[in-house]
Amino acid sequence: MGRELYRAIVDGILYGGVYALMAVGLTLIFGVLDIINIAQGILVVLAAYLSYVLSVHLHIDLFVGLLVTVPVMFLVGVAIQVLFMQRLRGRERTSMSLLASYAVMIIIEGVLYLAFGADYVQLNASYVNNSVYLLGFYLPYIYLYGFGLAVLLVIGLYLLLYRTGFGRSLRALMQDQTAARLVGININRVSALAFGIGVAVTAVGGMVFGATNAFNANSGYDLISRLLAIVILGGMGSIGGALVAAVFMSVTEAIVDIWSPTWSVVVFYAALVVVLTFRPQGLFGQREARAQ
Repeated sequence: MGRELYRAIVDGILYGGVYALMAVGLTLIFGVLDIINIAQGILVVLAAYLSYVLSVHLHIDLFVGLLVTVPVMFLVGVAIQVLFMQRLRGRERTSMSLLASYAVMIIIEGVLYLAFGADYVQLNASYVNNSVYLLGFYLPYIYLYGFGLAVLLVIGLYLLLYRTGFGRSLRALMQDQTAARLVGININRVSALAFGIGVAVTAVGGMVFGATNAFNANSGYDLISRLLAIVILGGMGSIGGALVAAVFMSVTEAIVDIWSPTWSVVVFYAALVVVLTFRPQGLFGQREARAQ
């Protein structure tokens, strides 16, 4: 049992990195724009399909393909912000963003269904099927790479927010949009770039997700429920919190799965309820509301 528990913890940590790759963009978008982008799940699936097309039809390595999919997903994010989110204003912005992003989700899902059908597919490469003996277990390379990418993305986004002029504009927008506009920040431009970055990182998450799971056009529904749970637990807008929450949730689920696979998914959300009962703002969230 001790060895099984140890393996569950290791697997949970590594798979938590996969979820973190998909969740950091969602928390960035909320933190900057107060937009709950429930289309994030289907955007992950879209990124996975883009990697699938590049891999299967053009024979491009999955990681090399990120040089294409990341810019494409960035442009998709900018387009969503300009066409669907930019006109949402005032106190109803957050609630209305649910409806707008739901419309985006339905549109993308329909396009993917028409293009690829309902059959499940999965990304393949040598490092997807091969493992390395580490920490007493054979661990798939793709999980190790995914966790490493998650850490690098969190560090990169942190540096972007706190070590660049653009990051200062983002943080000003997070704190008070009116004041940011008065000091000369182009709100629409910064918002579009922030949304684009939040969607661009799904290219990485989508690639790793597609390599570790079979997926089709309907896979976004289960994804978004888990991603929202991770973002809420970590603290809405907290990038580091998304990584910690993803690892915590995945480890909890993996440990419970040892005794009862049926209850493992339930515990994923039960842990969210318990934490929020004692800390409503999440593990790393802030209590104060920002000004509009």
